Amino acid sequence: MNRKNAGNGPLFFLLRCLLFSYLLTGACLLLLALLLYRLRLSEQVISAVLIVIYVAVVFLAGFLAGKGMKSRKFLWGLAEGTAYFAVMVLVSLAVNHGLKGLDTHFFTTMILCMAGGMLGGMLS
Repeated sequence: MNRKNAGNGPLFFLLRCLLFSYLLTGACLLLLALLLYRLRLSEQVISAVLIVIYVAVVFLAGFLAGKGMKSRKFLWGLAEGTAYFAVMVLVSLAVNHGLKGLDTHFFTTMILCMAGGMLGGMLS
């Protein structure tokens, strides 16, 4: 493999989509923190907005992955959603030394992330 094509594989592209999705998540969470500070939102509203952020960002990542891969788009979107959730779980394990942030809604969050990514891939 020559240097020119070294970074153009599907794995590299999926990792770029995943990085983009986490940067977008960070920006959305900063906006949510600002809204929380200014509007004193309730816990129910924050939980709902967090779910919307997860699904929207993973949908966009799946959409981008599907656009870039051209075939079996739903599988690439599903891969993006799964990878997004896996990184989120690994970070939660590293920071909290357990699944404190995901324990009550672990499977629900997993299904939402995977379905959001797959739907994004399907619609790309």
